[in-house]
Amino acid sequence: MSLFDFANSREGYYGNYGGTFLPEILTATIEELQDCFRTCKNDPSFWNEFVDLMRTYSGRPTPVTYLENLSRQLGGARIFVKREDLGHTGSHKINNVMGQGLICKRLGKKRVIAETGAGQHGFATATMAARFGFDCKIYMGAIDIARQRPNVFWMESLGAEVVSVEDGQRTLKDAINECLRDWVTNMADTHYVLGTACGPHPFPEMVSFFQSVIGKEAREQIIDEAGRLPDRVFACVGGGSNAIGIFQGFMDDNVELVGVEAGGHGPGSGLHASRLAYHDASVGVAQGYKTYFLQNDDGNMLETHSIAAGLDYIGINPILADLWEKKRVRFEAATDEMVRETLTLVMRTEGLIPALESCHAFAQAILEAPKMAKNEIILINQSGRGDKDIFTVADTIEDEHWKQFIKDKAVEYGS
Repeated sequence: MSLFDFANSREGYYGNYGGTFLPEILTATIEELQDCFRTCKNDPSFWNEFVDLMRTYSGRPTPVTYLENLSRQLGGARIFVKREDLGHTGSHKINNVMGQGLICKRLGKKRVIAETGAGQHGFATATMAARFGFDCKIYMGAIDIARQRPNVFWMESLGAEVVSVEDGQRTLKDAINECLRDWVTNMADTHYVLGTACGPHPFPEMVSFFQSVIGKEAREQIIDEAGRLPDRVFACVGGGSNAIGIFQGFMDDNVELVGVEAGGHGPGSGLHASRLAYHDASVGVAQGYKTYFLQNDDGNMLETHSIAAGLDYIGINPILADLWEKKRVRFEAATDEMVRETLTLVMRTEGLIPALESCHAFAQAILEAPKMAKNEIILINQSGRGDKDIFTVADTIEDEHWKQFIKDKAVEYGS
């Protein structure tokens, strides 16, 4: 069964969620994109072109790795990891942007814009633009720019213009708003490379389509490595692109799918980005689509928080919202403290450095693994690598050598 067999007869809807809610001025542009994607999706040669591009340019397939040390230490289920951190630019984001780059070429557009939180999508988009020869502008919240400076450096080095968004909370949702404003103004020559499986149709379906390469690979690989399918698959969920990517490999199977949201400072704190696990979200329409949002009774979006910039988002993939209501996907939340402890454990036990976003999935899997039998199997999607998080991690663990390095550099540049 395809993921899209879960869709309604209304194109672009999944249960009650999804749709296209945009200003009338964008109608022709979004319909052009819908038509182009529909053609590409139904053309097997297009998928083959995409897979070949990802093989030669991004290093796919990424492997599945058995975490023998961690599995032995926890004493429960065997733990395996799908290594999206090993793809070009260091995360799953490259899958979607290269696919959208191929679509942009077919549309004849010469300019791309994108929003980014953790910077991985911006980094990937700037890479794609350089590869295909597009002009590129990346919108990023000012707070995220400060905490994800390594990715900003690479985006600019690749030739992209990075725009600091000072409105609102100055994080991901505000960057999306700025992208939509840009798109309205420049729709004739510009394609909006939306980075997660949210927004107006066809973006949730299109992003999920390209990210399905994760699940297609993972299903075959886990059978080869472990001898059978996993009992549980864990993935972090901000907008939800890496989660829906790996989950698609196991939709037809008796495999529990677990999405892990940003628990921030915990339930009741008001400082988190957990829409479904904490039951703090309600259904609304924003940023071009209908789903669960963290909002007040008047429909105004609430403040969010996460140690991981890529999970700090108010809404959720409408496909995942529908699958949650149908009880096909279970949602949990990992707090900032759990994530910090998990990162240290995984680094020192297995020599892996997951992104803070991915650490949410690790944290929940580590919580559940000891309660499972030794013959059970867990698969975690390591959606990205953690070198981008060096400023945040060094600060939160209060690394004195790092602090001294920063002070010395400040003196050097200030002199």
